[in-house]
Amino acid sequence: MSQDEFFMKAAIECARLAVAHGNEPFGAVLVKDGEVVYSNENQIYSATDPTFHAEAGLLRRFCAETQITELQEYTLYSSCEPCFMCSGAMVWTKLGRLVYAASDIDLCRLLDEQGSHASRIVFENSHHKPEVTGGLLREESLKILSDYFSRNKKG
Repeated sequence: MSQDEFFMKAAIECARLAVAHGNEPFGAVLVKDGEVVYSNENQIYSATDPTFHAEAGLLRRFCAETQITELQEYTLYSSCEPCFMCSGAMVWTKLGRLVYAASDIDLCRLLDEQGSHASRIVFENSHHKPEVTGGLLREESLKILSDYFSRNKKG
């Protein structure tokens, strides 16, 4: 198992925990120098905050707790391609690298909605462009997303 796969499995586990805690199935893990420094799950329902996505919540809390606001040396692993809001947060924190499992297009297909590569659109039109790798453990993430959204509506 590669290091990227190891950390993506941790992000996908955060997505499982999100569901167990009454939230949508999205998770994120922040890594520096081969170590997890922070992890977070989607908390839009449990925190009663529609902006508390896994990635934006992770960045908000990590930066507040550590007083670190420039993340060029960090990699964020996300169980699903980040939305426009979360991608914008990655631009503002100058994230070094993003690795995601399922794409926004994959998610939108499950939801019968129009999709795009949200993160790519944001990064291409911003002053900061993290390195991006998509599709890692895609099928594993899609299973969790499909299971959840076959029974629940998107918030």
